[in-house]
Amino acid sequence: MSETTESNRPGRDIGAEGLSRGQSVRRGGGDPGSRGRTTIADGVVEKITGMAARDVVGVHAMGSGMSRTFGAVRDRVPGGSKSSGVTRGVKAEVGEKQTALDLEIVVEYGVSISDVARDVRENVVAAVERMTGLEVVEVNIAVSDVKLPDEEDEDQPEPRLQ
Repeated sequence: MSETTESNRPGRDIGAEGLSRGQSVRRGGGDPGSRGRTTIADGVVEKITGMAARDVVGVHAMGSGMSRTFGAVRDRVPGGSKSSGVTRGVKAEVGEKQTALDLEIVVEYGVSISDVARDVRENVVAAVERMTGLEVVEVNIAVSDVKLPDEEDEDQPEPRLQ
């Protein structure tokens, strides 16, 4: 006499999960939120980085003087991209799970450059990791200029009427 139990009954395939009676087989495998792949463009990370860096006290502008000048001209051209100012001075390399960031900033005269750089790193890492889920492996900062109190702002367009 052969004993037949629920687990070895012929014709019953319970798969690798070893389900007991009453349990359903989940299709698609795993949490629905983890099905598929999400890719994040470099430009998205650059915009987040630019906004987060500009929020730091002591950061006057992003990018070198030349890139700011070209950007200001480009922004005044009809049909020109207004969002280019957000990413000016930011370069991101985005992988599947990690990102590396390069920033070029102009600091206000009188601030501690090392403190500003530290605050920029902290703010950028927090914003990028929170919004994208990517691990920020490095934030390289190049300080290209210091904004003196008596210097004119290159980003401000000259008035058309005088």
